[in-house]
Amino acid sequence: MAPENNAAWLTAKNAHPLKVGPAPYTPPGPREIVVRNHAVAINPVDWAKQLMGDTLMGYVKYPFILGGDIAGEVVEVGPQMQRFRVGDRVIGCGLGLAPTVNRAAEGAFQQYVILHEHMAAPIPDETPYEQASVIPLTLTTATYGLFHAEFLGLDLPTVPARANPNGRAVIITGGASSVGSNAVQLAVAAGYEVYSTCSPKNFEYVLGLGATRVFDYHNTGWTEEMIEALRGKPIYGAYTVGDGAVEACTKILQRLKKDGGEVERKIAFAGSHIPADKLKTMLGTASFLGSMIWWLGRTAVVSSITGVKAQFVDTKDIVDPESVVGRVFSEFLPRALQTKQFIPAPEARVVGRGLEAIQEAMDIQAKGVSASKIVVTL
Repeated sequence: MAPENNAAWLTAKNAHPLKVGPAPYTPPGPREIVVRNHAVAINPVDWAKQLMGDTLMGYVKYPFILGGDIAGEVVEVGPQMQRFRVGDRVIGCGLGLAPTVNRAAEGAFQQYVILHEHMAAPIPDETPYEQASVIPLTLTTATYGLFHAEFLGLDLPTVPARANPNGRAVIITGGASSVGSNAVQLAVAAGYEVYSTCSPKNFEYVLGLGATRVFDYHNTGWTEEMIEALRGKPIYGAYTVGDGAVEACTKILQRLKKDGGEVERKIAFAGSHIPADKLKTMLGTASFLGSMIWWLGRTAVVSSITGVKAQFVDTKDIVDPESVVGRVFSEFLPRALQTKQFIPAPEARVVGRGLEAIQEAMDIQAKGVSASKIVVTL
């Protein structure tokens, strides 16, 4: 007899709050697992989809179950499953919102959720579920931009970390953000020096993740400081998080290349935080789509002038088990977590327990957080 399942449903376009109620228990496919959720983390896409309605991911049909970050225990495995067994403690990235998946059974905000084998990893017994839950979606985003051939195309991370005899370097802005915290660790494990930005209050934190140097992005001269620090080093592009980061890194890469440096003029852009109240205003004035179109057009023009190619990290093929994301989840992350070479970051900020707490957690995340991630235990 299947377990009784419940979920926090997005019942209609812009529906607020989420409605907690029964949900089907879905058995796993051949290479899938069913996980009993113990903790979920909140990401901007969760509240953005609720707020923006069909402007974002208009293919979604209601009612739907949002959420991408999952930490829990395996309760059922598919017939072709080899990596996992019932009882395993795991984290995983739910693919419910992926265009080619688009099904509520794979949304995180429910008690029993489907995970694809290649988007899950075991976690050490001593790692609390709530802390482990901060990893999956931001790890996915960081991995895609750093290692996918269409973006920076860096060498994949290893355990132990790759050697770096030539001082290879990469720029990662927003090192204290959820995506940045994962990107810094991944790039260091792949054998690159990381030059990052954050607020001074987070310098120690980002350096502790492995960054070589950090710069205060509040300081208007930080770009010149980074240019001087990177002179003479082979630079393998920039991974950017935050407002103005693409423009700043375009300047840095262009200058270093002009000065004769060994520079890959590539930028992977993972976005910036737009508070919910500002986004609501932008949607009301139809300026959101206009600003996106303007940014894409301006980026194309700047790229043609400077030779610096900037692309938004779209994670379009993560459903493919052979993707770089799948390789990091299966080949790197289990050992890296076990040896503590990779730590769950940023810090989990638990704001409630139970499916009923998820809406409040989304509202808190929408206001913006620093060097932490909002989590609900189940």
